[in-house]
Amino acid sequence: MLYFAYGSNLNHFQMKRRCKDSTYIKKINLKDFRLTFRSKYRAADIEPKKNSTVPGGLFEISKSDEKKLDIYEDYPILYKKIYFLYYGKKVMTYTMVKKTQFRYPTERYLNVIKRGYKDCKLNNKYLKLALRL
Repeated sequence: MLYFAYGSNLNHFQMKRRCKDSTYIKKINLKDFRLTFRSKYRAADIEPKKNSTVPGGLFEISKSDEKKLDIYEDYPILYKKIYFLYYGKKVMTYTMVKKTQFRYPTERYLNVIKRGYKDCKLNNKYLKLALRL
C-alpha cells in the first residue's frame, strides 16, 4: 500500500525503525492542503487549503507496517485516515480528528522533521510557512 508522510515519518531512520518493510519511493506534493502543528502533542497535521501545498514522502508499506503506524498515530483517536489518488493509485495518509489551535512543535520533534526534509530533499519553505516564521 502507498503511504504519504509529511511529518516525523519523513525521517528515513525513524520510518525504517517504525516500519521495517517500508520503502521510500520519492517526494510528492499534496495539493490544496497545508501543513500545521497542533494538539497537546504539538504534532504535524494537514488541513484542506486551496492553492496550498504539502510536500511529503511517498512510501510503500506492508499491512503490518500500517498496523504499527496506526498505533503510533493513535488511530482513530488522535488521527484518522484519508485517501487520495496519485496518478490513479490510492495513497493513505493521516490527519488529526480534532482541529485544535496551532501549537509550536518541540525542538526535538522539529529536528526529526528537519532531518526528514533533508532525507526526502523537500523544500524547507513549506515547513517555515507552517511554523509561521
